[in-house]
Amino acid sequence: MKIWLASSNKGKRKEFENLLADLPVELHGPEELSYYTSPEENGDTFIANARIKAKYLAASVNEGWVLADDSGLECEGLNNMPGIHSARYAGDKASDAENVAKLLKMIKLRTNNRKARFVCALVAIDPNGQEYVFEGELKGSIASKQMGTGGFGYDPIFIPDNHEQSLAEMTSAEKNRLSHRANALKLFKEELRKHL
Repeated sequence: MKIWLASSNKGKRKEFENLLADLPVELHGPEELSYYTSPEENGDTFIANARIKAKYLAASVNEGWVLADDSGLECEGLNNMPGIHSARYAGDKASDAENVAKLLKMIKLRTNNRKARFVCALVAIDPNGQEYVFEGELKGSIASKQMGTGGFGYDPIFIPDNHEQSLAEMTSAEKNRLSHRANALKLFKEELRKHL
């Protein structure tokens, strides 16, 4: 079964490949389509943005499932920022390193509360056009400095509850047991198994 993933983020793509490895599916991406450009993500929630991406890609492919996620980091002491702006927190073309640096600076300036959570909203559209929504989260806290070189995004400064290592210090197998994306994908896989 084909699954089209509405993302060109290599780190995210690798994570999805690992998390779906136990199912008889082929993962495809928009880079395989010569005429595809990413839609503007102007929703005000993770689900709204995932839905924009899923519907846009579904209109461009005519086989298999389409899967889109929108995920990000919410920091309690920063009124749940960066939230839906996680990927562009330090600006539209910001690198992971620039986003992380800005977040550490904002926490230092504004709050002693380091509680945070990663959120993932997945929107899946089946071959008949039926839509499904799945959500996952991972609670933790923000470290005072970067730790580890694995993962991507905010992984080097996020320490999951009941752990001492950041996500960037964990193996991908350890991260995939815990992550917000793994939790949302678990629910998607339960649905997908009914159709295989």
